[in-house]
Amino acid sequence: MYKVIGTLQSRALRVLWLLEELGEAYVHDPANPQSDAVRAANPAGKIPVLIDGDAVLTDSIAICTYLADKHGKVTFPAGTIDRARQDSFTQFAVDELEGALWTAAKNSFIHPKDMRVPDIKSVCKAEFSNALKTLETRLGDRPYVMGETFTIADIIIGHCSGWAVVAKFDLPKEGPVAAYFKRLRERPAFKAMIAKLKEAS
Repeated sequence: MYKVIGTLQSRALRVLWLLEELGEAYVHDPANPQSDAVRAANPAGKIPVLIDGDAVLTDSIAICTYLADKHGKVTFPAGTIDRARQDSFTQFAVDELEGALWTAAKNSFIHPKDMRVPDIKSVCKAEFSNALKTLETRLGDRPYVMGETFTIADIIIGHCSGWAVVAKFDLPKEGPVAAYFKRLRERPAFKAMIAKLKEAS
């Protein structure tokens, strides 16, 4: 059984969602970053952390890629053109969507007050908005970014959409991207994950 360390209000959500999609059993320790529980597993104090037997893995993208590859689901095989295209969407999510959200977060409550640059948040929102336009073009009329096949790229993008709501970034209320985000939230695995975590809280 896998163990996932990290509060739900973090990138740990990506790992938990993926484990539900894979149908794999897990236990969840909703520890906060820099807590003793996290530092015991990851000296950097960062989350999420995945415990798989004696192995300790960090970084949500690395963890999700490992799990998907290990179980041969929610991903295209490494070394294929489809995998390269999938990885392109994952990298787009990290660079363009998460990058704007993370920079805004660091300058809102993560950095010490004397290091924050509050004015950068308007730039982050503009960059995020531009990225959504790119996503709309790349998505086209497909149900998921890779067509009919749901992949970890969708999980990363879906997580960013939820993060954007919390960060009060504008999301489209209609159109293909809005429908895509709704489609992701309606997946049974996503709903199952949220229900389990609510029961545990």
